[in-house]
Parts: sequence; C-alpha cells; structure tokens
Amino acid sequence: MNPIFAVVGHPNKGKSSIVATLAQNDSVEISGQSGTTKECLQLDVEIGQASYSLIDTPGFQRPTRVLAWLQAQASTAEKRADAVRKFLSDEDCQQQFPDEVQLLTPIMNGAAIIYVVDGSRPYGQEYEAEMEILRWTGQASLALINPIENEEHVVEWQQALGQYFNVVKVFNAMQVDFEKQLSVLKSFSHIREDWKPAIEALVAAYKNRSNQRRQQTAELLSTLLVKACSYQLDQKVLTKDQALALQPAMELRYFKGLKALERSHHQSLKSLFSYNHLDSDIDDLPDGGNLFDTEKWILWGLNRKQLVAAAAMAGAAAGAIIDIGLAGHSLFLGVLGGGVIGATSAWFGADSLADFKLKGLPLGGVIAQQGPMQNRNFPYVLMGRFLHLEELLRLRTHAQRNSVQIGEGKLQEKISQLSAQQQKYLHKALSRISRQKTVDNLADTLLPLLPVEVD
Repeated sequence: MNPIFAVVGHPNKGKSSIVATLAQNDSVEISGQSGTTKECLQLDVEIGQASYSLIDTPGFQRPTRVLAWLQAQASTAEKRADAVRKFLSDEDCQQQFPDEVQLLTPIMNGAAIIYVVDGSRPYGQEYEAEMEILRWTGQASLALINPIENEEHVVEWQQALGQYFNVVKVFNAMQVDFEKQLSVLKSFSHIREDWKPAIEALVAAYKNRSNQRRQQTAELLSTLLVKACSYQLDQKVLTKDQALALQPAMELRYFKGLKALERSHHQSLKSLFSYNHLDSDIDDLPDGGNLFDTEKWILWGLNRKQLVAAAAMAGAAAGAIIDIGLAGHSLFLGVLGGGVIGATSAWFGADSLADFKLKGLPLGGVIAQQGPMQNRNFPYVLMGRFLHLEELLRLRTHAQRNSVQIGEGKLQEKISQLSAQQQKYLHKALSRISRQKTVDNLADTLLPLLPVEVD
C-alpha cells in the first residue's frame, strides 16, 4: 500500500498551502477565505517509481458537538474507533456534520494524519476537541505548526500539541526548505513501521529527482547559451540597397527573436521545477535603442575587472593596452587608464552587439544577415539571468502565488566560488560559444554553478 496522508485542521490554517508545498504542485487552490476546501481533494504524487497521496480536507466546523456525540457512543478506549465508524455511517451525522464526515472518512480508510495549526494565532481550548477526535481514530499522526504571519505563539502550540502527537514540527509552508519537506515523510517511517520501506523509497526517489533536475538544468542552460550565441537572421533580396533598407526591421526581428528564445528556456526551467502556473518578469535584453546600457549589462553579467580576468583565463591575446571609446561609449570597460590587461579589444566586442552583414550570391542577389551576437559579455548575461531564476525556483515553495522578478542575481559570486580550474574551463567555454565554436561537455562545465539541493 502506498502511503496516504490526510491534511486536517481548523479552517483557514494553511492546510491547502501545506498540501501544495508537500506535493510540489502549484495548481492546488489556495485562498485567504475560510472554507475554500469544501470536500476532500486527493493528489497522487509520483516521484520516479515511488508514489504517495495527499488529501486536502475541509476544516473542522463543529468539533465540540461531534466529540460529544462520539463520547455518548463509547465509554472505553477500545470502542472509540468503532464509534467514529458509526458516526461516518449515521445519516443524521452526515446531514449535521458534513465537513467532519468528509475529513474523517479518508482517515478511517487508512490515511495517516497531518494536523495543521497556525503558529501566529494563540492556542485555545476549542482545538482540543479536534485533537481528541483525531486521537479516537487510532491512526498514525503528526502535527505541523504553520506560522502564517509570525511565530509569536509557536511555543505554546508546541507544549499543547506534544500532549496529543508524538511528532510536532514547525513547518512554514511559504518558506520551508526541501530537506524539511522530506523530514515530514521520514517522520512517518518511525510511527508507521509498515510504511518504512515505501517512505525510504520515496525519499531516495526525491533525492534522485533532485540530482537529475540539477543535470537537466545545466543541459537547458547549455542549450540556451549555444542557441542564443549562434542566433542570426538571413534575408535574400535582389540588391544591396534593398538589403540596407531592411536593416532596421531585421534588427528589431533579431532582438525580438533573442528575447523569445530566452523566455522559452525560462519557461522550460519553470516546468522542470513543476511550476506550471508561475508568472515571471524580466527586463528586456538590450535592443537597438540601448545597445550601450553598459551598467545594466555589467550587473547581469561580469563586472569590468572580471571581464578582464575572464579574457586572460580564456587565453585572449596578452599585452594589449586598452582605453576603449567607441562612438562615445566605454563598452563594458569604462576608462582603465590605458593599463596593460590580458585581453584585446575584440574580447569586449566591436561598435555594435550584433553585426549586420551583406553577402553576394553566386547567381545574383544579396543575403542580408543580422547577428550573431558579438559581445563576449553576452553569454554571461544570459547565464546570470538563468541562474537567478533557477535560484528563485529552488528556494521557493509551491504554496506561494506571487510572481517572480528576475533580476541581476549573484553570477559574480557564483563564479568566484568555483575552483581556479573550473573558472578557467568556464571562461574558455563561454569564449568559444560567443565565437560560435563548439564546446564539448558544456553542461558539465556549467554544472558546478548549480548547488546540490539535498545530500
């Protein structure tokens, strides 16, 4: 039997948020209004070859009256589970207490209990009826304290819940990390011995999926970098004048295509992390109107000193004296005082980001070509934005419903944490793809930039 868990509690205490986070499913409906969940909703979660189920239940509505009914049916402990079964089958109870009938049914069918409370609200005696009813079911259970707004009342909840549940955890559905999510499953392997093999298989499957996702993320980034750095547009026309007239339109199409390419890979990354309803926003790549918005590019990619270091590590020609001023713009370098650095000006690009070229055809006519991107900071910009989105997704829970804003991220910090050899391989690889040259095992070169989610 696959493990199955019923998430229960008072209305509006974050039960649906807990389900969304544990299931890693952002399609679970979450609302701040009490009573959003009207009937039990079962989510079957498959992780590789392992699986389990989570049941989102309606909240308790009349627990004190339900407990009084049960107590009238059973005077001793061995009769309590039968009293709960009688309650579920009683037609009058089904009419008077539909929410309690709904939430107790899967439990009496074998589901373990995850009892959820809000640690930002004070403990009250009214909750004891709920906990006592759950104890009457005789099923394995644990309690999660979900501090929705703050942790002001967590301690008092811990003291109260410890009298009813063997396992009590603080579990913020909006912020909890992946290791804490796994700890909930692991806890049930101790209180449901018959589930131990299945839960161990689930934990192993989750860790394996995390490792696979890390590799797939590196491969997705690799594909984006290669496609974007080699992206170009070609248009056949009859004359050179026609080609030149097309240049403004081709440039607009070129940058629009680059943006679409990046966004499609960002969407694939969100799908990889099981975010199928998440909106994300990102500043546009520079286009014809702001090609020399250098400060923004440096924030997204590498700063001036790191560009110089990257050029040297990638094997650019040494000994060049740089004091670049192209059309009044200091392209990614600013004024370096004419100092000697390990790179040529070609490393930093020419007077445009994407060249417009004309080529004659053997049988007549001209091909107008826009792109590919020439500037060496371009792959770093793409990589920085992609890695920032990856970090946002990895640290986010599926209970959150706000959109994400992709910003500058921490690319410079991530690169600095690599070993000297890893940095050298990375800069060489990005130098090659920015010149439209092949790179073997690019994904493996990018992999060290991605942290391991679980050990």
